[in-house]
Amino acid sequence: MFRVSRLTDYATVVMTCIAAHPDDVLSTAQIAEETHLELPTVSKLLKSLGHAGLVDSFRGVNGGYRLARPAQDISVADIVEAMEGPLGMTECSMSEGHCERESQCGVRGSWQRINNVLDNALRTMSLADMLRPAVHTTAATVAFTDLKSRTAP
Repeated sequence: MFRVSRLTDYATVVMTCIAAHPDDVLSTAQIAEETHLELPTVSKLLKSLGHAGLVDSFRGVNGGYRLARPAQDISVADIVEAMEGPLGMTECSMSEGHCERESQCGVRGSWQRINNVLDNALRTMSLADMLRPAVHTTAATVAFTDLKSRTAP
């Protein structure tokens, strides 16, 4: 089963927490309390998210974190890439030359199509979308439905 890591999942929780308070600078302790995550975990996540340019940090008594840009301008792919690196279902779906069997592989093109659908779904879903209740059809549902219709016999 394809899964993002637990830390990546927690990173989306932390980012949605911060996004829910767009005008505030939140301390690490506030974020940990609101998300019910351990303080060291939140600190580790915020460091990675800061290095990726997704959150800005502020020092001092009233210091803390806020989004580096509006929630609508941050995709789920941005968060996943900050935590996991480049998106790719397989090595060969990301770029050429990573597999010795590449020239004889009959499924590389299919993995690339699947990778493109997943990449598009994660790039289409914004952090602002993550704050909304899941009552609407998601980009992932639309993308996978489209893939299914294009590959059906």
